Amino acid sequence: MIVGTCKVYLRAEWVLSLKDKRTVVKSIVEKTKHKFNVSVAEIELQDVHKNIVIGFACVTNKVSYANSIIDNVINYIENNTNAVVEDVVIEIL
Repeated sequence: MIVGTCKVYLRAEWVLSLKDKRTVVKSIVEKTKHKFNVSVAEIELQDVHKNIVIGFACVTNKVSYANSIIDNVINYIENNTNAVVEDVVIEIL
């Protein structure tokens, strides 16, 4: 069993409140979950309104497939939000 995990650190300068942030996060999480069938959630910095940390995980039987899923999700997040991706941390277990 191969578990692929990823943290995506985003910066959203236009977000002015935690309510605005929740709207952005909810959109990213729901769209990603439905499109890729991965477990996804906001995992850090919930009280900081300009920073977003999204974590997601997938389970498969091949390392190459886990890498492919992770790459596709990262590209999807980058292309479907106005937030800037500042960092990405990937682990394959």
